[in-house]
Amino acid sequence: MTKTVLKIDGMMCGMCESHINDCIRKNFSVDKVTTSHSKRQSVILSQEPLDEDKICSVIADAGYTLLGVTSGEAEEKKGLFSFLHKK
Repeated sequence: MTKTVLKIDGMMCGMCESHINDCIRKNFSVDKVTTSHSKRQSVILSQEPLDEDKICSVIADAGYTLLGVTSGEAEEKKGLFSFLHKK
């Protein structure tokens, strides 16, 4: 699983967060997207790495400024009883 973090400028409120989330979901196959206007970022979890050029154009078309993109392997979350699962 890939975790992509977008630094975005121009978001002012919760509606801006929803707008960004909707744009990302419509243009990419993602498992989860979380956006925060106070942190000025979106965190995207997807099975495959996302095309950074397409991300840039999608964010720009939505009316916001993409300041940076970082991506890497997402950490696997362990549940409360994960110690019971042997690998």
